[in-house]
Amino acid sequence: MKVKEIMSKDIAFVKCDDTAEYAAQLMRKYNCGSIPVCCDGKVKGIITDRDIALRCMAQGKNISQQKVDDIMSTDPAVGNPEMDVQEAAQLMGSRQIRRLPIAENGRLVGIVALGDISVEPQFQDSAGSALKNISRHSGTI
Repeated sequence: MKVKEIMSKDIAFVKCDDTAEYAAQLMRKYNCGSIPVCCDGKVKGIITDRDIALRCMAQGKNISQQKVDDIMSTDPAVGNPEMDVQEAAQLMGSRQIRRLPIAENGRLVGIVALGDISVEPQFQDSAGSALKNISRHSGTI
């Protein structure tokens, strides 16, 4: 099965010049901990709740003025619509992520969450393996 068959196409994203506050509001609205960041229509990064907490709030920066571009995680894992679902699950496990942006020709077209994979009976083992890798201890506290 291909990723395009299970990915969500109605996705939230922020632009590079959006604020961390706006990203946090979207995370609250969609009950997620990460949002893709698009600049000129292409996926350039991911902003996570952890990025906001550690790179903005913990450093005393103003969340309503802090630009996403300055605190986002760069070099995001990005899948494509034609990749196999098992390949996506392996990528998510190896990168320790629960949501994988899906791009076609660099443009965001969808997102696959671990939950999307886990509801497909034939991929429950792949989802379980990915979750095991995502949840593994990194060696630091």
